[in-house]
Amino acid sequence: MSNGGSVIEVESLSKRYGTVVAVDEVSFAVARGEIFGILGPNGAGKTTTLEMIEGLRRPDRGSVVVDGLPVWPNPAQVKRRIGVQLQATALFEYQRLWEIIHVFGSCYGLRRSKRECVSLLERVGLGDKVEAYAGELSGGQAQRLSIALALVNDPVVTFLDEPTTGLDPRARRALWDVIREINATGTTIVLTTHYMEEAERLCERVAVMDAGRVMALAAPRALINELGAQATVTFTLSDAVPVADLCGLPGVTDCRSADDSGYTLVADDAQRLVVALLEMAGERGLAIDNLDVKGANLEDVFLRLTGRTLAQDEGEEGAAADASLSTGRPSRRRLGLGRRRG
Repeated sequence: MSNGGSVIEVESLSKRYGTVVAVDEVSFAVARGEIFGILGPNGAGKTTTLEMIEGLRRPDRGSVVVDGLPVWPNPAQVKRRIGVQLQATALFEYQRLWEIIHVFGSCYGLRRSKRECVSLLERVGLGDKVEAYAGELSGGQAQRLSIALALVNDPVVTFLDEPTTGLDPRARRALWDVIREINATGTTIVLTTHYMEEAERLCERVAVMDAGRVMALAAPRALINELGAQATVTFTLSDAVPVADLCGLPGVTDCRSADDSGYTLVADDAQRLVVALLEMAGERGLAIDNLDVKGANLEDVFLRLTGRTLAQDEGEEGAAADASLSTGRPSRRRLGLGRRRG
């Protein structure tokens, strides 16, 4: 998982905005060389936690150590050792990509040659866009550029705040490959996300956050196994059968019928259930169609921990944004990348 030791240590981190507790006694450590995820809905406290670790927002209490250096009360030294990718990046549309890399390097006192700038762009899959203007990039390409900018100072830790938000599935998966390749070079990556699949595919460990607190922290598969998250089996039958008959199948913990022939079963052992279902159908001369088995995932873990799904929370994003504005809290989405590095 790591090259040994912790590169980030967070202890009892807390932040309040008026009566709203954004982060509540959060503690965790990130191993050097791992991809560590912070998973949760909008408003869970993910971004605020990252901002305090990055030295952008002063905590009300608690401590943060990055690469052996305390972040607060003097975060400048730590900022030189980290890279930060924003949810949204403001750039000059008519500046060439290699020039943008050069300018951002100068913010760290680095004089990157054109060859070095090109090498960094190639590292994130933009080698064919060296002379392109920022305004010509697609959404996925713009995200790759923002990651390249986060790497311009050869950081020990790179922070990615919801790096694939707004991308189509193909672009999202392509960016996952970029993130894995960056990590393979030894760079520790901390990312926030509200995509369950992203956390499962990329992260060696995830901290599940809700209402400002860490609800659970472990490897994704360990969280799924420890919480006993279950599999869901959906199917249709050629003829209707009593739901009670299906509830009696081995391992079933919940069963329901959507219509006369469509059924959903939840079980703690999907394989045993499917075998029993096939046997029952054969004995009764029934045909099974549209059989789908969905294994347990982090969505099930989140549901078990909070009593709701992430999809339910996503609908509240606008209201949460309005509330943050009323407290005077600046939105991370509105901050320019250059400004944050100042």
